[in-house]
Amino acid sequence: MPLVQIDLRTTPPERIAAIRDGVYAALRASFEVPENDRFIVVNQHEAHEFDYDPGYLGIDRSDALVFIRIHCTASRGVTQKKALYRDIVERLGRAPGLRPEDVFIHLVEGPRENWSFGRGEMQYA
Repeated sequence: MPLVQIDLRTTPPERIAAIRDGVYAALRASFEVPENDRFIVVNQHEAHEFDYDPGYLGIDRSDALVFIRIHCTASRGVTQKKALYRDIVERLGRAPGLRPEDVFIHLVEGPRENWSFGRGEMQYA
């Protein structure tokens, strides 16, 4: 059920695939997302379109920064969310080699009735 939006500076397709695969694997493991529930959109930006503070909250970010926005139902607790954040960072550290400081995650939650996966139906309500 999650819809994942990933924003990053222009990068090779192999790097994008590794990021998509790592986020999906973490969602499956930490958020108990079912197999094939994979909906991911990647937006690439030129340098002049990608703005961030490199030191906000004492975190040393680089131009390899990746924004990951996960839209999902409001059905998970703080412990599970923390596990997801750690899992994403660990997986993206292995492939494609992102530093933990360059993984920015934003979880957007909403009620189950806010989802339609097609045919104009409310599959989860």
